[in-house]
Amino acid sequence: MIVTWILGSLLVLLVVVLTLLVARWLRVLRVGGINVALRWRADDSGRGWHLGIGRYHGDEFVWFRVLSLRVGPNQVIRRDGLEIADRREPSSSESYAMPADSTVLRCRPLRSDASGTLDIAMGPEALTGFLSWLESAPPGRRLPWAS
Repeated sequence: MIVTWILGSLLVLLVVVLTLLVARWLRVLRVGGINVALRWRADDSGRGWHLGIGRYHGDEFVWFRVLSLRVGPNQVIRRDGLEIADRREPSSSESYAMPADSTVLRCRPLRSDASGTLDIAMGPEALTGFLSWLESAPPGRRLPWAS
């Protein structure tokens, strides 16, 4: 009897957590989110990609990991602190972990005190929007080559 009650409670808890994750994902998508995969460390094996939802917020691109209980963004990318170093098609071992027809951008920080590279993978429409956002600095601000 106690075992049944414990298993039932765990099942209810699991359903509540899954419902909260789906609700969070839908909320982020509804406010202009785009499907984006990120990787913080360069890895030739194709590992390390994380799916998420990206959203533009002024001079910042905020990224929410799909399977995360965190309330705020998991990664914040500032427009004035980023430079695109390389653009490529995903390898066959990477393509499973990113949106369809993705292009991979290898980005590096502009500040010397910032950490290493960041890989961003997104579909063609999202890529066009991201490059436009990156290149469209307010008047008086100079940004490096972005496309």
